[in-house]
Amino acid sequence: MKGFLKILLWLLLAGVMVFVLPVAALRWLPAPTSAFMLASDTTPVRYQWVSAGNIPDAARRAVVASEDQKFFEHQGFDIEAMQKAYANNQKKGRRVRGASTISQQTAKNLFLWSGGGYFRKGVEAIYTVLIEALWPKQRILTVYLNIAEFGPGIYGVEAASQAFFKKPASKLSVSDAARLAAVLPSPRKWSVTKAGPYVQKRTLWILRQMGAGPRAKPVDDPEPEPLPGPEAEDATEPEPQLEPTATPEPASPTPEQQLQQQLQQEEQQRDTPVEQPAPPPAETPEPQ
Repeated sequence: MKGFLKILLWLLLAGVMVFVLPVAALRWLPAPTSAFMLASDTTPVRYQWVSAGNIPDAARRAVVASEDQKFFEHQGFDIEAMQKAYANNQKKGRRVRGASTISQQTAKNLFLWSGGGYFRKGVEAIYTVLIEALWPKQRILTVYLNIAEFGPGIYGVEAASQAFFKKPASKLSVSDAARLAAVLPSPRKWSVTKAGPYVQKRTLWILRQMGAGPRAKPVDDPEPEPLPGPEAEDATEPEPQLEPTATPEPASPTPEQQLQQQLQQEEQQRDTPVEQPAPPPAETPEPQ
């Protein structure tokens, strides 16, 4: 019996060392790296920790709108989102939808590895419970925004802001923050600077959830557009020829169109080189 208790005590101590101490330390200390950074196949990684005061509120609101709209309500797990994801994933032909909260993503990115499996999910749940118990919600957001991957080998909002917008994270605009958040589900598949139709659509959806324009209802993430296949080509019918009609007067742009135009204008401004002012003409000395 004594031997069993001794083994149990050592297991408890090992659990405290492995799980509790790292989480408790990162309640105050900046994360020097993460498990995902160490496992990245893009080297060297770009990463720079920034304090909570240098992360704009727009970035916090954007990731909450994008990834976990019940972040401030749950204790680490969104049961309703899990049920919806399970029902969605049972339907054939639908893209697999995840239900990980920001707390779960922080635990996975910081301490674990990518992929599924019940063992990894179980360890992730332990870290998630500890993070929610030992960190306030704002600390979870700060750590998440510092270690999330926004592009191949680009980790954290500061490195992403410098890489994509050539400015510090503290200067991010609302539309910048929404565009960064739009690629979070798959930052190696979708691009911040070369946003395709789905990323643009998701950026606008995030902006609406943040209050920039009419709020989308329900708050479900828009589905990516399916890739065209042979079946889709076979099913395509020729468009009917319509009789010419009078050209209607152009309607006023909707709030969504205004947001789309704003994003396009900002992208054009970033791509346009800034002309250097011409030097003043040299003064001709007067003859003596």
